[in-house]
Amino acid sequence: MPGAAAAAGQGPLEEKQEQGLKVAFIHDWLVSYRGGEKVLNALFELFPQAKLYTLFYERGSVPGPVERAQVYSSFLDRPWARKRHRMFLPLFPLAISRFSLKGYELVISSSHCAAKAAPVPQGVPHLCYIHAPLRYMWTRFDDYFGKGRASLPLRIAAKTLRPFLQRWDKKSARRVTHFVANSHYIAKQVELLYGQKASVVYPPVELERFLPLPVENSGQGGYFLCFGALAPYKRLDLAIEAFGRLGLPLWVAGSGQMEAAFRKNLPGNIRWLGQVPEDEVPALLHAAKALVFPGEEDFGLTPIEVQACGRPVIALGRGGALETITPKTGLFFAEPTAASLERAVLAFAELEKRFLPTEAKENAMRFSKENFLQGMRAQVQTCLGDAP
Repeated sequence: MPGAAAAAGQGPLEEKQEQGLKVAFIHDWLVSYRGGEKVLNALFELFPQAKLYTLFYERGSVPGPVERAQVYSSFLDRPWARKRHRMFLPLFPLAISRFSLKGYELVISSSHCAAKAAPVPQGVPHLCYIHAPLRYMWTRFDDYFGKGRASLPLRIAAKTLRPFLQRWDKKSARRVTHFVANSHYIAKQVELLYGQKASVVYPPVELERFLPLPVENSGQGGYFLCFGALAPYKRLDLAIEAFGRLGLPLWVAGSGQMEAAFRKNLPGNIRWLGQVPEDEVPALLHAAKALVFPGEEDFGLTPIEVQACGRPVIALGRGGALETITPKTGLFFAEPTAASLERAVLAFAELEKRFLPTEAKENAMRFSKENFLQGMRAQVQTCLGDAP
């Protein structure tokens, strides 16, 4: 009885949860544990019984609630295909369309590629938490398919398919009832590309892993640090070139499709760590002199994790970093060039004199899981209320 629920101060979410709301999650793929997967794990705290759909699924790759969920993968999902999943991009529209989502009362997609295109039945509210529009075909096309980034046949194929995939991406956006972006930077892209408004709820950071570290021992390692997935748009090449000339100690931690290219002919002052075990990450960040963040990111969890450890960030002054780093907790370089980064590293000495670890930790607290869950509850309420 809607009237009784309203009288008791309940909204659409509380009312439907009492009746056992049937929820489906859609995530692009589950083959590694990065920012998008951490968001998905947090969403399971809102709907622990939700079913999960994804294009590719490597069991054991994502710890936590995802590992315990009932997961349905697409016809593309084969063991040999999971590490090469981006090669199947032209087939994503077909694969995502084959999912059957009948019987659900709410669909929540976690999307930077194809998840938002899921065939949600008419009348069922669809909330999309968007990490980025189809990044391979829009803002990141040159990073993945530009000269020197891909073979000539692959570049030709990507250029040929790009108009079709862009049209499909725009069309699929119409299936979404309500967009929630991970940053104001992405919300602007949603409006520009799809002509739709997006609310903003920042992703959750596992602050409990970092905040307890003592500030008095921060930065004792004396090294600058690059940390994260080694994707083309992360621009680790800028850091390697800049620090090669500066001769200052730079440690690189992470793995990804650009690892082999980045590891070639490293200068002696750059130490390659590779993939660091999760339980060793807090100490690594805590001991760094500063994080070097040279790419233009949609949001970026690592700068917040570093600030939670009481350490500053040197970042490209574009994208989501402008929303997570303050003048007191880091500094920006203006252009995506090694020379611009060099100048910022040299200027870092002035920031270091006035930097207070406690201010960095305080800034990081804005991105708690509690704030994320509170924000998403409100967005689900809105989505359910707006549904026809």
